[in-house]
Amino acid sequence: MYIIILLFIYGLIIGSFLNVCILRLPEGESIITDRSHCTKCGQSIKWYDLIPVVSYLILGGKCRHCKDKISIQYPSVELLNGVAYLWIYSVYGISLHTVLYCLLVSALITISLIDIKYYIIPDQVNIVILILGLINLIVDYNNWLLYVIGFFAVSSILYIIAILTKGQMGGGDIKLMAVCGLLLGWQNILLALMIGSIVGSVIGVILLVTKKSGRKVPFGPYLAIGVIIAGLYGNQIIEWYLGLFLI
Repeated sequence: MYIIILLFIYGLIIGSFLNVCILRLPEGESIITDRSHCTKCGQSIKWYDLIPVVSYLILGGKCRHCKDKISIQYPSVELLNGVAYLWIYSVYGISLHTVLYCLLVSALITISLIDIKYYIIPDQVNIVILILGLINLIVDYNNWLLYVIGFFAVSSILYIIAILTKGQMGGGDIKLMAVCGLLLGWQNILLALMIGSIVGSVIGVILLVTKKSGRKVPFGPYLAIGVIIAGLYGNQIIEWYLGLFLI
């Protein structure tokens, strides 16, 4: 029970840091040296107003100084990250996979929000996932070919699509699937692409029906959903699918 509580709190704290990354990385600001401040009045925020979720509730969702509304994104990201950590722990328990996939999900949450807002995927976050993939590769070196092929399996496909469509496929998406493929392996990254494409297609139809399809739709969040599902349940899904053809 204690580990669940600690993991959830840790997820909330990391979620708070993710908000900093989402806000500052697209602007080229430092995520380490600059102090947290209100984006409206510029006042520095004290530590007791930075407690994940709790401070937002105590302040009524407003800045202590200028009373400007604080985006619901902040507590939402914190809670999402905390719940995600518990979800991953329920799948992998106490293991290296839990550590790697918790950090992966945090990176994917950051990427998704930035891509939705700015239509970019920062290289800094992709580098974090690359490091996670290299750690997994070193630990599971007997299966190194699985991960090396994974690096190229989907990224090569997306690169070809980018060439054929003259840049319609973003370079950030290609890099994202390369580093995620290094972590997941070629089978699961192919599954991630399929899941992400299906989710993207369904949402695209919904946007078309609701007449919101004229707006540019980032592909990163859909790929992130596919990566998360494949990372947690990929082996089971693949075994189930293959079982349909085996008598």
